[in-house]
Amino acid sequence: MPIYEHAVSPLIMEKVLDADFAEMINGDSADIDEFFKNYCSFFKKMTYDTVSFEICITEILPNGGALMGGKGPIQTREDFEQYPWESLFDLYWDFADKKFCSLSRNIPEGMKAVGGIGNGVFEISQDLVGMEYLAYMQVDNPQLFNDLFVKIGDMMHKIWIRFLERHSDSYAVCRFGDDLGFRSGTLVSPQVINNNIIPQYEMIIDLIKSYEKPFLLHSCGNIFEVMDDLISLKINAKHSNEDSIAPFEKWIDLYGDKIGLFGGIDIDLLCTKSAAAIKQTVKEKGKEFRSKANGYALGSGNSIPSYVPLEGYLAMIEGANEIR
Repeated sequence: MPIYEHAVSPLIMEKVLDADFAEMINGDSADIDEFFKNYCSFFKKMTYDTVSFEICITEILPNGGALMGGKGPIQTREDFEQYPWESLFDLYWDFADKKFCSLSRNIPEGMKAVGGIGNGVFEISQDLVGMEYLAYMQVDNPQLFNDLFVKIGDMMHKIWIRFLERHSDSYAVCRFGDDLGFRSGTLVSPQVINNNIIPQYEMIIDLIKSYEKPFLLHSCGNIFEVMDDLISLKINAKHSNEDSIAPFEKWIDLYGDKIGLFGGIDIDLLCTKSAAAIKQTVKEKGKEFRSKANGYALGSGNSIPSYVPLEGYLAMIEGANEIR
């Protein structure tokens, strides 16, 4: 039974390894190599089969940041036309290539990575416009709204081509994360997802499949209304779940015969329960999930940020290994 995390905070890794290395990813080539030596060794020590790693496009977007709230740099047709779209490919690879190369040099023998180019179409649109301003744009300038998603998809596709050409051998599974939902529904209408987002997904997923790589979609929230549409793109697995939205069993009952389902252990459990209670729950739930799902990897329902108690995280890993 594989275990899987979308991401683990390097601050958690430092505690496990008793080493200071989190900031080295921002240093020179020697620092970056030291970062990935530790980063990869963490995943091996914690008994993962793969190393989870991606670099997000939003890290290099000029004047971006509205994904975290506020108004982004593109609000009008003039903003859209003047935005430096043609520079984004070089900006991304100047920032990312040395990190992907170091990852490849430091992956332990017998392991490969999961991830690739972080962020999906919707998250990038939010970073460039802002969530509430996307809603205004959709009503006030629907053609610009449509053009924005096409432009983002084309930009992502170009970046993914370079990634697959240079780094696909290091990756077992490709993925991006695009949070389409919140607790009670999708963040935009299913019609927008089908008309503006899914066509861009399809172009990128088809490219990934042409390299014979499986594709994992990470998407938070209540996205049941569009799950069948997403599965029609031939995604291989889906990750991210929250018990307050639906128990993981519901995802397995609805989709477990079509795709793999990863996660299942709610973050709230890891943050609020004792290590003994966490381990016991992981053992019980993990066995159930594995027996019901057609493909399953155990892990948290989202990721392991720095605020997750170390004891809670380690208890989950111990529970998984007792199942094994």
